[in-house]
Amino acid sequence: MRTHLSAAAALTAACASLACPSDAFSSAVVAARQTPQAQYPASRHKMVASAESSHAETSSSSSAISSDAAAARPPSSTPSFLHEFDPELSVMIDAEDGRQRNGLELIASENFASAAVRSVLGSCLTNKYSEGQVGRRYYGGNEYIDQIESLCMDRALGLYGLSPDEWGVNVQPYSGSPANFAVYTALLSPHDRIMGLDLPSGGHLTHGFQTAKRKVSATSVYFESMPYVVSSETGLIDYDDLERRARMFLPKLLIAGASAYPREWDYARMRQIADSVGAILMVDMAHISGLVAGGVADSPFAYADVVTSTTHKTLRGPRSGMIFAKREYMEAIDSAVFPSLQGGPHNHQIAALAVALKEAATPEFKAYAQTVVDNAQALGRGLTDRGNVLATGGTENHLLLWDVRPWGLTGSKVEKVLDLASVTTNKNSIPGDTSAINPGGVRVGTAALTTRGLNEQDFDVVADFLHRGCQIAVQAQSIAMQNLEAKKAQGDEDALKKKKVLLKDFVAVLQNDSEILAKIEKLRTEVEAFASGFDMPGSC
Repeated sequence: MRTHLSAAAALTAACASLACPSDAFSSAVVAARQTPQAQYPASRHKMVASAESSHAETSSSSSAISSDAAAARPPSSTPSFLHEFDPELSVMIDAEDGRQRNGLELIASENFASAAVRSVLGSCLTNKYSEGQVGRRYYGGNEYIDQIESLCMDRALGLYGLSPDEWGVNVQPYSGSPANFAVYTALLSPHDRIMGLDLPSGGHLTHGFQTAKRKVSATSVYFESMPYVVSSETGLIDYDDLERRARMFLPKLLIAGASAYPREWDYARMRQIADSVGAILMVDMAHISGLVAGGVADSPFAYADVVTSTTHKTLRGPRSGMIFAKREYMEAIDSAVFPSLQGGPHNHQIAALAVALKEAATPEFKAYAQTVVDNAQALGRGLTDRGNVLATGGTENHLLLWDVRPWGLTGSKVEKVLDLASVTTNKNSIPGDTSAINPGGVRVGTAALTTRGLNEQDFDVVADFLHRGCQIAVQAQSIAMQNLEAKKAQGDEDALKKKKVLLKDFVAVLQNDSEILAKIEKLRTEVEAFASGFDMPGSC
C-alpha cells in the first residue's frame, strides 16, 4: 500500500513556488512590450510591471555571485530566448496567445490552465525517463519522480473522497483516449462486447463508434460494439431502450459518459442495467470531472467499477488522463497502461496534474465550478430569448447543444462565421442528425471563459454575439443559394448537379461578398474589444 512520502510537503512547496524561469520571463516581457496596449486588460499591465520590478531585484541579488564561480559553469546548451533562436516559431506562439487572449473560447472541452500548472509543464521533469510504477522503475534516479507520482495519486483519490483501501488510480495515461483504451485492454479480451453512447447522440469516439462502412474508432476494430442513443424527440438518454439493447447484446462493459450531453446521468439506473447483464460499469467523466470535484455534478463513484477522465477540461489541469478503479481491477489496469500500451510516463504532466488537483480542492474552485454551471444556464437563456433552439431545452452542466437547423443552417457554416469573428466553437451532432460529418448543431461551453472571469451578465453579451453571427450565416446562406440558382439558370453543369448549398460555396460568400465581410468585421471588432477586457489566467 502506498503511503505519503516524507518529501511530499517539500515537493508541494517547491511546486507552489515555481515561477517563470528567467528565460521564460524575459520572453513574456518581450512579447508584452511588442503587443499593443489595447489588447491587454489593465491588470495585465500591472502584472508585467510588477514582474519586471521583481525580476530586477532578483537579478541584482544574483550579481553577488563571484565571477570566478560563474566562469566555472559550462555554457547552457538551451537558447536563452525563443524569439532569438527560433523567431519563426516564436511568432506563431505569440499569434496563438493573441488569438486566445482577444477571442471568446467557447469550445466545451477547453480551458485555461493556471500559471502554476504551466510552470510545472515547462520544468526539468520533462527530462526524466521513469518507465514502470512507483517503487518499481526500469531506470535509476527516480527517487523524486516516485514522490511526485505518489503525491499526485494521493491528491486524486482525496479530491473525490475515495478510500485507498477500496480504490486505486493510475495517473500515467497521456490523455483520455489512451486511458479508455487501457481500460479495455485490461478488462476485455479481443471481440468482447461493449456498449456506449452513440457519437451522433453525444458519445465519444473511443466508446466504440463505427458506421455501416467503416470502423472509425480502434475500439470498434478490436471489440464488438453496440451503441445506445438519446431520444430523437427529447434529446435525453432513453434508459428503457438502453436496457432493452443491453439485454439483447449482453455487453461485458457498459460505458456511461459523453462529450456532448448537457444533462445529468442516472448512474443508479446504469448500475442496475449493468448488473442485470453481468457487465462492468465504466464512467468516462472527462467533461465533468471538474464539476464533480466542485460538487455541482453527480459523482459516479458510488456506482461505477471504473472511472476515467481527462484533466484539462472542467478540471482545468494539463492535457493528461486518469483511471480510477476498484482495487480488484487496478493490477490489470496498471499493466495495461505500462507496458502494454505506453512507455515512459510524462512526468511533467503528472506533476502539473498534482498542482491542478490541489487547486481543485480549494473553496475557490468549488465556487468556480458553480459559476460554470450558472453561466451555461445564463448563456442558454440568452440564446433562447433571441429565438434559438437548444437540444434538451437547456443544460445542467457546462455545455449547450445549439440547434441551428431551424435557421436552415448546418453547424459547420455557423462555426465558420463565428471563427472569422473571433468566437471559437465547434460543429456537433444533435438529436435527429443522420451524419456526424455534416451536423446540425454547434456545441458551446462556459468553462474557459468562466476561468477568465465572465459572469452571467457577460454571457448574455456572448449570447448576443452568437446570435448575430448566426444571422450573418443566414444571410450568407441566402446569397449562396441565389448564386447557385443563377448558375443553374445559366446551365452551369456543376451547379445543376447540386441539390443544396455546399460548405465551399458558403465559404466563398464569406470571402467575397462585401456586405458579409463588413458585418463579420464589425462583429469581430466588438468581440475582441469585449474579450480583451478580461484577464488571461496562466500568464507568467
